[in-house]
Amino acid sequence: MSGHVRIKICGIQSPEEALAAVEAGADLIGLNFVPDSPRCLELKLAVAISEAVSDAAVERVALFRDASWDEIDHVIQRVECERIQFHGDESEDEVEAVDLPAIKAIRGADLEAAETYPGAILLLDHPHQGGGQGQAWDWSEAEQLISQGYDVIIAGGLNPDNVGQALGDLGGIAPWGVDVATGVEAAEYRKDPARMKAFVEAVRQYEVAESFVEDEA
Repeated sequence: MSGHVRIKICGIQSPEEALAAVEAGADLIGLNFVPDSPRCLELKLAVAISEAVSDAAVERVALFRDASWDEIDHVIQRVECERIQFHGDESEDEVEAVDLPAIKAIRGADLEAAETYPGAILLLDHPHQGGGQGQAWDWSEAEQLISQGYDVIIAGGLNPDNVGQALGDLGGIAPWGVDVATGVEAAEYRKDPARMKAFVEAVRQYEVAESFVEDEA
């Protein structure tokens, strides 16, 4: 990882986009398997994307929402990935049943929800709009969870122009990571290499300016 704040670019839709994300400096890429999402991948394409970056210093994250174990297993037995992201109403037991590190999306900085998933990294999305909508919210609300030792990924409406502000709203404490999809896309949900690069540069520039120190607890 090139900096303290991990950068996840979600909704990758082609091997070329995956390689461009790596070139831009992403630490993680998200592969979407939510059936009603415009970024949902067919299995064959997901395999090609995963294989394209198999030698790169990037983690591949498979994203599901309220999927059955059989659906998840069908994917992860075929698509090599390092993490699973749950984006629905999964229980703690369902999250912990998968033998890979988990990211669990919750709505906003909900302390009660955070306490429900003690073994997962928490992705904090818009409190009302949910994931994939590109809607900004009051990111400063995440400061309490971060200060209490939760590993948090900030998401929801981030783009190259506002990710520095989002990090600045956290009281000088670095989150585990930031997540972007809509904010680095062009038409038809396709990732724009220039916007991906600008997003990564904005995060790294803020880190340098603020001398963020990662909480390794």
